[in-house]
Amino acid sequence: MDRVFVEKNAVARFNSHLPPMHYMITIQSFSSLANRKYQFGKFEVGRFKWNLVLYPNGNKGKNVKDHISVYLGIADINSLSFGWEAYANFRLFLLDQNKDMFLIVQDRIGKEKKFHGLKREWGFDEFISLEDFNDASNGYLVEDTCVFGVEVFVKERNIVKGECLSVIKNITSFKHVWKIADFSWWGSYKESKLFTGGNHEWKIGLYPRGDSTTSSYLSLFLFLTDQNVKIYAAYTLRILDQVHGTRHETFVNNEATLFSDNEGQGLSKFVELGRFQDSGNGLLVMDVCTVEAEVLVFGALKSL
Repeated sequence: MDRVFVEKNAVARFNSHLPPMHYMITIQSFSSLANRKYQFGKFEVGRFKWNLVLYPNGNKGKNVKDHISVYLGIADINSLSFGWEAYANFRLFLLDQNKDMFLIVQDRIGKEKKFHGLKREWGFDEFISLEDFNDASNGYLVEDTCVFGVEVFVKERNIVKGECLSVIKNITSFKHVWKIADFSWWGSYKESKLFTGGNHEWKIGLYPRGDSTTSSYLSLFLFLTDQNVKIYAAYTLRILDQVHGTRHETFVNNEATLFSDNEGQGLSKFVELGRFQDSGNGLLVMDVCTVEAEVLVFGALKSL
């Protein structure tokens, strides 16, 4: 390991040929990443699941400018018991592809971070300046591809899990319209035929009288049906107004939402059944309704 540089704020920076022990992410077409938060991973160390959190243009919530912000976060907090806490040291990695060497960034040695319900992420607002990152001579961004990684020191050490994010450069949205006749004849669940968008297969799922969490609303979801791939996408779900043409029932999610195989994204309480069944609102007319899904795919995340 080369010499260590310790900054004024007690952030240590190392250079090492050793890769991270727990997780690495290769990001292609990095310059096409949107100015938003990305979460990668979900790897397990010390009975907890973790992910790598990245802000390609800095964490705007903390007024970070001209830097990349990188953090370690706790994943799947809903599965943890009440009052959970996790103590961990960690290192964040960035590959210098010119020298086949990793830049390692960590807090001062021996200073554990406490993760809990109100503090789910720890890391570095100014992980690396965009100027240094984009400088080709540093080797961090080569042919618009970079590699980040993380090690977590709790009590156990797991085998590294890797994923590759392919970002779509020329993003285009696609739309699918699903017309449902004889609506009242359908049972507790109905789904559309598979349709293709962004080179992936999707379907719409509808619960006419609500899913398991409600009985007074219609529930509506969008599903990715492809296996062995995760997709980051923004989406819109709507039931069209067939009478006035302007009063559609609409749900819009502009965030980069992670879709995985047959895991639905949408709303359990999409529209109240009383409003939906009132023909004057135009959503259900002569036992016919029209559902529309619009999807904007940002990229695909595949396991290595």
